[in-house]
Amino acid sequence: MASSLCLSGLAGIYRRAPVGARTGIQASLLQKSLTTAPKALVPKEELVFGHVFTDHMLTIEWTAKRGWGSPLIKPYGPLVLDPSCSVFHYAFECFEGLKAYRDAQGNIRLFRPEKNMERMNSSAERLHLPQFDGKEAVECIKELLRADKRWVPEGRGYSLYLRPTLISTENTLGVHRANSALLYVIASPCGPYFPTGFKAISLYCDESNVRAWPGGVGNKKLGANYAPSVGPQVAAENKGYQQVLWTIGEDHELMEVGTMNMFVFWRNESGEQELVTPPLDGTILPGITRDSILELTRNWGEFKVSERKINMKQIACASDEGRLLEVFGAGTACVVTPVSRIHFQGKDYEIPLNPSIPSAQAGPITARIYDTLFAVQYGETTSNWSVVVD
Repeated sequence: MASSLCLSGLAGIYRRAPVGARTGIQASLLQKSLTTAPKALVPKEELVFGHVFTDHMLTIEWTAKRGWGSPLIKPYGPLVLDPSCSVFHYAFECFEGLKAYRDAQGNIRLFRPEKNMERMNSSAERLHLPQFDGKEAVECIKELLRADKRWVPEGRGYSLYLRPTLISTENTLGVHRANSALLYVIASPCGPYFPTGFKAISLYCDESNVRAWPGGVGNKKLGANYAPSVGPQVAAENKGYQQVLWTIGEDHELMEVGTMNMFVFWRNESGEQELVTPPLDGTILPGITRDSILELTRNWGEFKVSERKINMKQIACASDEGRLLEVFGAGTACVVTPVSRIHFQGKDYEIPLNPSIPSAQAGPITARIYDTLFAVQYGETTSNWSVVVD
């Protein structure tokens, strides 16, 4: 019997009435043109994140004159865009990432999809791309899932990754607000994000590059935030580390882990057990998994939970004094990923994964958060965070 865990979402961080369109997205106008040649499914054990795509995609066109057009589900295929489209030249693009899960009864579930739509509207607003009604967009995504439900793999750790994307399609080399745009959603069945699965990763603290800065767009999910991270990531890999630890300032304040939000569980300078994550100061992406972890752990009431600045000198000191208990990254793709060591200024700082179980890949708090979120996502625990599609 499923246990009960009713969790309410936090107040909308991005709450704002949709603007920028005379006609909003209307799921009731959705049309379908389904494929007559379905693809063969790929065995789930062979899935590599983001390499296999389903039979269909969702597209919704927008123009400044007409607003949003009728949503269309059609066979997955190339987009036809003019070479002068401003998305190619000025990165007028934002996106989201969410997952659909198959529970033990065969139902398809989404995890807090309304939060993804809120964040996407926030990103769109920053680029002055058109905003939309998130509830209507979710209903359209549900129809895409119904069309491609056979692609949602079974089993814990497997899911169908959904990538809503909004781009400017205006044919111009001028830099100004878009007069035409396209919202589309593609889907990719996947297993664990990291090939190693739920295993601890190593971090290299990059002291030369920054992911974001005050007044910038680090709190938006823009494609332009990700391409510049590739060079530092490759450099970290060449040094023998799996991900970059992004910091900022002379004190090396923690920001994010690769493309994940960062969490530290430690005994702080006052001797308290504390879970810390950097605050949403405009440089940090407001992750849905991050938000969920904060609410979960605050509901537990077992230790202090803080959103505040923390720097690498504090981490190094805590490690040397045996106060650094656990470190992990969190995000939609990976859910939770434990960290085993951090390289900073010529030294590796080791994080104990689980003192009582030497072979474990995660500390007890990290593993508990991981298991709790998975139970919600796969419908094993009753929660209003889990939305049943059919």
